Amino acid sequence: MSDRRYLVGLIGADIQMSKSPALHEAEGWHQGLDYHYELLDLTERGLPASALPALLDEEEQRGFAGSNITHPCKQTVIPYLTRLSDDAEMLGAVNTVVFQNGERIGHNTDWYGFYKNFERGLPDVAKSRAVLLGAGGAGVAVAHAAIKLGIERLSIFDQDSDRAARLASQLNERFGRACAEAATDVGAALRAADGLIHATPTGMKSHPGMPIEPQWLEQRHWVADIVYMPLETELLALAKRKGCRTLPGSGMTIFQAAAAFQLFTGIAPDTERMSRHFDDLTTR
Repeated sequence: MSDRRYLVGLIGADIQMSKSPALHEAEGWHQGLDYHYELLDLTERGLPASALPALLDEEEQRGFAGSNITHPCKQTVIPYLTRLSDDAEMLGAVNTVVFQNGERIGHNTDWYGFYKNFERGLPDVAKSRAVLLGAGGAGVAVAHAAIKLGIERLSIFDQDSDRAARLASQLNERFGRACAEAATDVGAALRAADGLIHATPTGMKSHPGMPIEPQWLEQRHWVADIVYMPLETELLALAKRKGCRTLPGSGMTIFQAAAAFQLFTGIAPDTERMSRHFDDLTTR
């Protein structure tokens, strides 16, 4: 085993089922690294989200190379960082923190993960209009990726309507055209859309349920989910029954993990190998 030792982590809530530890550690082993990935679960430790800065302090003091950040901390982590990468600055959300030379540097690999997953899994779908559910930390990254993928108009719905409106405004300004709007009626928005992107925790084992009314979905729609635990959410199962083309969140997880691995180690991972390992993990 190499003397190159890396200790990394994941901070978030309800993350005990995460595949990230096994995914990262297997790639570390293949690269000849002494690589350990640890979960710092707010729920497991009985901590509120406000405990985030203490968990960052713990990681730093224990010599972590970095940490992934997930729900509900992708935006609230920013005030506790030294600086942000261009992507994280632009998106206002962080899913990867690197501890380096006394600094905490925030990055966002989520948008890249969704982009690569969609490009690979739904390369030829209609992209005139799409509906995005969720404008939180994952939603802002997915929205950016969606416009970069060529979706001409994105209707954004969030339980916090002001948050949806802010994200739409940011996208319109960033891309220099009217490419996004806040939606209040998801059913109406879907009637005019080619597809649906789901970027909320609904459907996770800890947040079961359906994010839309079943009758809103039609066979002509494509459906992309960012949830990967379970691999087939209630939303994707419904979409498949209706004959829709579907995209699970597993690919986004793999590609964002690969980008984070490179940030932590400086070593380019083998994404195809990581993808095969993820498939092994989810079919056991």
